[in-house]
Amino acid sequence: MSISPSGPAAADGEAPMKVLVYSDDADTRAQVRMAIGRRPAADLPRVEYVEVATQPAVVARLDEGDIDVAVVDAEAQPAGGLGVCRQAKDEVYDCPPFVAIIARRDDGWLATWSRADAVVSQPLDPMALAEAVADQLRRRRAARLPVR
Repeated sequence: MSISPSGPAAADGEAPMKVLVYSDDADTRAQVRMAIGRRPAADLPRVEYVEVATQPAVVARLDEGDIDVAVVDAEAQPAGGLGVCRQAKDEVYDCPPFVAIIARRDDGWLATWSRADAVVSQPLDPMALAEAVADQLRRRRAARLPVR
């Protein structure tokens, strides 16, 4: 597992949002990071990546409660991202939104079964992935209770 900050807090003082990236393939994780970038949209703070390559690592990080969005690779082995998503949706209190990456458009029904909040297809379209993640980050940020 690695955590790679993408820079200091946003100019407005907002702390970075954490994006978990799950894939057993380091190249896929790198593609996801490159597609999303440091800040997926101008209205959002910078993101900090938490990369994991195993299902137990996903569960451990989600249990910490600090992940804002999870991006999962449906083709990950031995535990596919869609199964990991379904498990998280069933078991994690205040589960963050999930963006699933599927290899075949015909697997869309599996993404629906997994309760993924957004789906993008391989080969990755950087704009589509960044837009999907930005949308989920906005929803997550809006759902947070204000801290006093």
